[in-house]
Amino acid sequence: MCGIAGFIAGHGAANAAALAPMLARIAHRGPDGQGTFVEGSAALGHCRLAIIDLEGGAQPLYSEDKNLVVVFNGEIYNYRALTAELTALGHTFATRTDTEVLLHGWEQWGRELLPRLRGMFAFALWDRRAGVLFCARDMFGIKPLYYCRCADGTLLFASEIKAFLDHPSFAKRLNTAQLPLYLSCQYSPGRDTFFAGVQKLLPGHFLEFSDGIVRTTRWVQPAFLPGDAPVSPAEIEEVLRGSAAAHKVADVEVAGFLSGGVDSAYLTALARPARTYTISYAEPKYDESFPARALARSLGVRNRVRRISPGEFWDAVPAVQYHMDEPLADAAAVALYFLNREAAKDVKVVLSGEGADELFGGYNIYRDPFTARWYDRLPPWLRAGLGAAASLLPPARGVNFLVRRGMSLEERYFGPTALFNEREKRRLLADYAGDGDPMFLTEAIWDATEGLDPVTRMQQVDLNLWLAGDILLKADKMSMAHSLELRVPYLDREVWALAAALPAAAKADARTTKIALRRAAARTLPAASAARKKLGFPVPVRDWLRQEPYTSRVRAVFSRPAAAEFFDPRALHSMLNQHLHGGDCWRQIWCVYSFLIWYEQFFGA
Repeated sequence: MCGIAGFIAGHGAANAAALAPMLARIAHRGPDGQGTFVEGSAALGHCRLAIIDLEGGAQPLYSEDKNLVVVFNGEIYNYRALTAELTALGHTFATRTDTEVLLHGWEQWGRELLPRLRGMFAFALWDRRAGVLFCARDMFGIKPLYYCRCADGTLLFASEIKAFLDHPSFAKRLNTAQLPLYLSCQYSPGRDTFFAGVQKLLPGHFLEFSDGIVRTTRWVQPAFLPGDAPVSPAEIEEVLRGSAAAHKVADVEVAGFLSGGVDSAYLTALARPARTYTISYAEPKYDESFPARALARSLGVRNRVRRISPGEFWDAVPAVQYHMDEPLADAAAVALYFLNREAAKDVKVVLSGEGADELFGGYNIYRDPFTARWYDRLPPWLRAGLGAAASLLPPARGVNFLVRRGMSLEERYFGPTALFNEREKRRLLADYAGDGDPMFLTEAIWDATEGLDPVTRMQQVDLNLWLAGDILLKADKMSMAHSLELRVPYLDREVWALAAALPAAAKADARTTKIALRRAAARTLPAASAARKKLGFPVPVRDWLRQEPYTSRVRAVFSRPAAAEFFDPRALHSMLNQHLHGGDCWRQIWCVYSFLIWYEQFFGA
């Protein structure tokens, strides 16, 4: 796990002086060493976190004839098999690192290398003779990669946007069009970012840059195709056990994260890391440390619990938003910040359970199609009318139900977390033209999944948007903030092949989620662990917002000039007061608060 950054100069020659501050900005991603390549118009840099081939794995790495130069962030778990295959084809390897398979694999197969890679990756490969830059990102988007075409023709690329800030060709400007989308989704969705001109290389895409032209192409399109044949618990366990073993390949110790949920519990049972880490709070209803400790004892693995106090949680928000690069209103990111920091005291690599919900049908909202079917049988015009009327009321459990079920699945669903609707954004934003409805992001997905069951269709939406935009991004940024490599065994190509074909009945029903995964986990875990209801990394922000000094802290931020620049201050304070007097607006409040804290980090005085 590392950080990469570089640029292809639009005019004249690249220089090391412009590359150095880019690497300095992301040095936390790789404190074990730095390497650069600067020649002609190209500058490539790498910050290394040494995990495999500790002595010989420095980057940039060169092909045998020195024509190809690569910088790589990630892990290729089948690199040993690929090394053997390429050696048999006549290639000679100079290192024991997984990075080198990218060079020989490119020479042998070109773009067809990508589907052969089992792992997580974002890499940039420069062809010195042809003057072509090739960048690629893994199929799920586990590792991030950003790029920017500057006004002078320079192309910047990096693992984090902040690497661009000090480059002389980069002009930092806010992309205000992203704010309404963020308010709906709680993260920054799609290709664009909050920085004008900066784009994400989307999951499963590659980028080519030559002759001043940027071309991006999708190289893989993961799609759920539910089958009819049942998949046995033993089959699921075999595939997951194989993935866990592959993800433990390293020349350093591999630890694990452990919560009270089935995802991390099952992964811990299969991988058996020597030690695990858990977050806790003083508030009992948010604390998962008791079941985590009990499971760790039963499995014979060490478990360390890190309790987070309210004060340190709130104090960490600016650092979290800085490391995220873009505002993120997922409060679990702050908990992850502390969890990763705790693990980084001992190890360089951890296993984590991200991806299980998307692949196996784990979100509680996936139960929606099976609940209140009597209501769905009401005439659409009646449900739509009730929903429209309910949307005028403050958010509450019954109100939210009426609003949600007043729309079709395609109209209402763009991810597990839907915050502000269009009416609320018009009331909240100081200037809103109504062009920030996130449903345009899902139209093609709904079209492509027509005829499939509702749960599978929602999974496809989440696989394309939520997984990369929230779940994996905060996992990467919060782990790398502490120079820690986070691996996700559920997001493995072999696991995906199995999960993509699961029958609809194996995912969710009116009572539970992840049906097939829970049945498999019950073979190894205590019954209570396999059946435990999903809590979603709970955080006590809802309660803290009703307590001092945190109420006053939010109110002070809502009263600053930046808040009035983007929002109607009266609407902000009304929302906070509503929460204080029994309403439940904490997610909406946290969304705005997170944006304003982020804005201070990157655009404040």
